[in-house]
Amino acid sequence: MRGRLKFIFYIMLGIFFFCYLASGQAGRGKGRLNGTVLDDEGKPISGAKVIIQFTREKGIQWETTTNKKGEWAFLGLGSGLWLITASAEGYLPAFKEVNVSQIEANPKVTLSLKRITPISGSEVDKESIKLLDQASALFNERKYDDAIAVLNEFLAKNPEFYPALINLAECYREKGEYGRAIDYYQQAIEESKKNERWTKEVTAKALSGIGECFLRQGNLDQAQKYFKQAVDFSPDNEMVAYNVGEIYFSNQKLEEAIQYFSLAVKIKPDWSLPYYKLGLVYLNKNEYELAKENFKKFLSLEPESDQAATVKNILEYLEKIKK
Repeated sequence: MRGRLKFIFYIMLGIFFFCYLASGQAGRGKGRLNGTVLDDEGKPISGAKVIIQFTREKGIQWETTTNKKGEWAFLGLGSGLWLITASAEGYLPAFKEVNVSQIEANPKVTLSLKRITPISGSEVDKESIKLLDQASALFNERKYDDAIAVLNEFLAKNPEFYPALINLAECYREKGEYGRAIDYYQQAIEESKKNERWTKEVTAKALSGIGECFLRQGNLDQAQKYFKQAVDFSPDNEMVAYNVGEIYFSNQKLEEAIQYFSLAVKIKPDWSLPYYKLGLVYLNKNEYELAKENFKKFLSLEPESDQAATVKNILEYLEKIKK
């Protein structure tokens, strides 16, 4: 009877994941995020375009423009990691990853844009921004060669925008050209040293990317080396640890995923998402008590999130298995 219950449980769990991934409600909730866009002198930029993208699922994004005070806001966001990109004509774009909560007030986000000198007239800046948007869309459509061509065109016009090197590396990584991807990640690390505003974020992201390339090639020792460097470089950034955990989990390296999700919890104990992922990891390991412990902690922090109902169902079924 116990074996039958276990079989039914995994059937239900499979259905849950299918429904979850197919749901059009992913990324939607009650979270609110606001902030400002400033120039490199600290003055507000009016009419800047701000795009917010849900990192857990491609294709979910919204955009707005700043008011006269450089302010922007988004409503109805789900819990989790979001990527915010700000751009304006005559400036280099800026980006930042933030964690959104539906329960607590989210800190105000400030994005600073660096002014650039047009190369061949004012239209270049506007076209450069369009190129970044185009490259992002092509990447989401898995048209990596086309995205690479657009990114190279962008970098030819904006050689100081070093984060675009990360985008190039990710394209080659997804193509399976790991050597070229690593080359671009390393170039991003070196070039970002020229701009303190980008050094920390770009370097941590590039080191994680190099680690993922080695992990996909089955070289666990080298992968662990670079993941450790990424976390050591930014030890107070819970998102770096969380992202490393995500990479390990997606590659079914469960013990390593536990290590880094736990580190994210240690850095920021009131962040709900790592507890949710730890619950899923322990569920995969059939360690049901630890799964329940982390799912319950998640619910205590995010009782009304988009995952809450599903977590409650999993907990209810785990209690039936126990009986």
